[in-house]
Amino acid sequence: LLYLFGPVGSGKSHLLKAAVAITPGAQLFAGKAGNALPRETGALKLIAIDDVDTLAAAAQEDLFHLFNAVRVSEALLLVSAVTAPGQLRLRSDAATRLASMLAYALQPLSDAEKAQALRQHAAQKGFTLGEEVIDFLLKHWRRDLPSLMAALEQLDAYSLATHRPISVPLLKQAIGLGVKAEGAASVDTGG
Repeated sequence: LLYLFGPVGSGKSHLLKAAVAITPGAQLFAGKAGNALPRETGALKLIAIDDVDTLAAAAQEDLFHLFNAVRVSEALLLVSAVTAPGQLRLRSDAATRLASMLAYALQPLSDAEKAQALRQHAAQKGFTLGEEVIDFLLKHWRRDLPSLMAALEQLDAYSLATHRPISVPLLKQAIGLGVKAEGAASVDTGG
């Protein structure tokens, strides 16, 4: 029974997806999706619930029963939320069970760590990312890692499609910052 919590962009969903990907007999449920949760473990070895703090009332009841089923089985329960277990606004029986889990707080990456993650991702894709491009992204784009990685993916695809080297001007075009019509002056929104 493991409870991960932290702000948006701290890697909770990434960790849950990774755990499910490497565990045979695992399934991921998204609290925001509003779907029902299983009440029994069945053949599942790992049940991961992302955004448990957003569960609808019916899913909270399912969670109560699932938690009890996990306690008497060999299955593992892994959940994530934005808030610490003691701050959950769920029905009390589900909240107290979640509060009994081992809880770990996750912190978002620092700017230096985000820059390193961008460099590593670019290297995996087969290109070098200049410091000026990284600095621009960190100053003028959304700061969460999924948004930064999505911008990097757009940049890579745009660079390949246009056969142009990666640069700040290309990045601006790829992500829609400072886009100009033919012959018009560029407008830099500054993010």
